[in-house]
Order: sequence, then C-alpha cells, then structure tokens
Amino acid sequence: MSAPGSAWLPSSRLADNRNETGNVGRMSPLFASIPSPPDNTFAVGPLEIHFYGLLIATGAMLAIAIGRRRYVARGGDLEVADGAAFWGLVCGFLGARLAYVSTHLDRFEGRPWAILFIWEGGLALFGGLTGGTVGSYLFLRRNNGDIAAFADSAAPALPLAQAIGRFGNYFNQELYGTPTTLPWALEIDPANRVSPYEEFSTFHPTFLYESLYNLVLVGILLLIDRKKVLKRRGSLIFVYGIGYGLGRFLLELIRTDTTFRLLGLSRNAYVALAVLIAAGVLLYLYERRAPEALREDNEPDAPETEEADEHDEEVDEHDEQTGEQPASAERS
Repeated sequence: MSAPGSAWLPSSRLADNRNETGNVGRMSPLFASIPSPPDNTFAVGPLEIHFYGLLIATGAMLAIAIGRRRYVARGGDLEVADGAAFWGLVCGFLGARLAYVSTHLDRFEGRPWAILFIWEGGLALFGGLTGGTVGSYLFLRRNNGDIAAFADSAAPALPLAQAIGRFGNYFNQELYGTPTTLPWALEIDPANRVSPYEEFSTFHPTFLYESLYNLVLVGILLLIDRKKVLKRRGSLIFVYGIGYGLGRFLLELIRTDTTFRLLGLSRNAYVALAVLIAAGVLLYLYERRAPEALREDNEPDAPETEEADEHDEEVDEHDEQTGEQPASAERS
C-alpha cells in the first residue's frame, strides 16, 4: 500500500529531496524553502506562551469581534451575540478536543491528563465546528436570538479565524503535506517527520495553503453578502460549508498526518466531502422555498387591522371620484 499522498508526487521529485546515501539532504541553492520555526514558545516573565494557543485565541477573538458587529448591524441584540459567541467558543473547543482525542487515543496512553494540554496541538476542526454550532444554536433558541442573522454574521468570521489559527500548526511543525522541492517547500525538523517520510527534509506547507484559501473564502462570502446574491437570511453559512468542504477535501489529498486511509482517502477527506454535499443540498432546499411563504428580513407582517383600514380608505376614495355613495352610508 502506498504512503498517504505519494501517488501525487513523482518518484523523481522524491529522490531530489534526498542525498545520494538516502539520508536527509539539503535543498539545492536554486530552490528556496520556508524554514522551520526555531521554537514554538516564548517567555513573558515567568509565563511560557505557546504560539499555537496564542494564534488560535487571536483568530477566535477576531472572529467574535467581527461576528458580533455584523449581528448588531442586522438588528440583533449585542448581549445575545456575546452569549452565543461565548457558548459557541466553549463548546467549539470541547468538540474540537474530544474529536481529536477520540481518534488519537494512543497518544494519551499512560498520560490521560495530557488530554487537557491543548497547547501541544490536537484540535479537530470539524469537531469544533459541530460543537460550536450546537452551543450557539441552543443559546440563541433559549434567548430568542435571530438564528438566521447570527448564521450570516458568523459565516465570513469562521474562515478568518481558521486562516489565523492554521499558523499555529506551522509553529508546532504539524499537519504538513507530502515531500516536495517547490520553492515554497516547508522544512521540517527530523523529530517532527511522520512515517514513512523520515528521510525527506521539505514538504508541502498545507497550513499555508489552507490559510490562503480561507482568506479567499472570506472575500467570496463578503462579496456574496454585499451583492445580495442569496434570497434568504441564513443561507450564507451553507455557502461557507460548501467552500470550506471543497478546500479541505483537496488539501486532504496531500496531507500526511492521517494514517487511516480508506480507498486512498483520509477520515477527514470523507468528512469534508460529506460537509460539502450536505451544505450544497441544504442551500438548495433552503433557497428554493417560495418567497411569499417567507417573511421579509427584519420586517414583521403588517397587522390585519391596518390592512383593512387601508382597503376601506381606498374604497372611499374611489366612491368619491365616481360619485357613488359609500357602502358604509348605505348600511347606515
């Protein structure tokens, strides 16, 4: 059985990444590469700060700031936005960690307390999205929040947070792709290379690919939102699901961190494909409902009494113009 992603890399290119003895070779001067970070932590007084956690937190805080601003602009309550964001963040981290731990139990044998050490890496994005969605949804339902407006508000904020957080993988030297000699290849220290690629020195920087892809996705979502391409409020979150599912599926084809493969695809590739299809189907079903069956954005239905009064005024004006006696006078 071939190694994950090896079918996508020509054997001649694999050989170029090794020296004549088969050991790790340095890149040719004709090629550049992204160096490995010298360290994944820095000290602030007695505190040791991990770049991974710092970048994850920075992305999350920026996403919350943008999401709450968009929610308020759509007529939502700021306190409701803060509450939904808080529980979405808490449940998201729990979901991301539990999803990762459940598929990497061997890493915690003999040290179950390490489950709490999120700074070591190990957050499953799809688990985080699931947990965060559940947490925010339940809070919004309980507090009469506008779920559709919150979904539209969060849609572009999510990939922005992911774009920033992915750089944490760079500092941990994890989640890289197959070996490559491209000018932007990422150098990985020997201690962080996964089997069967221990003899290679440079790899696809999939963290960078995903980060840039997410930034493009942010721009696309904002453009769709501004141009009012979608008919219904709340549809934008499905577009995010389609966009991210597609990008993640393609990246999984060259990632090397997953040993489990079925028909050549990783577990996350199947999840990404499922998200892509489900979001596409939901968007189609959600958007195809007749507009007359839906309420206008942030506009309550007019009371029946007001409609009746307007109708009576129109009838009276018509009677006066035609010289006919109003029906109300005849009845009196």
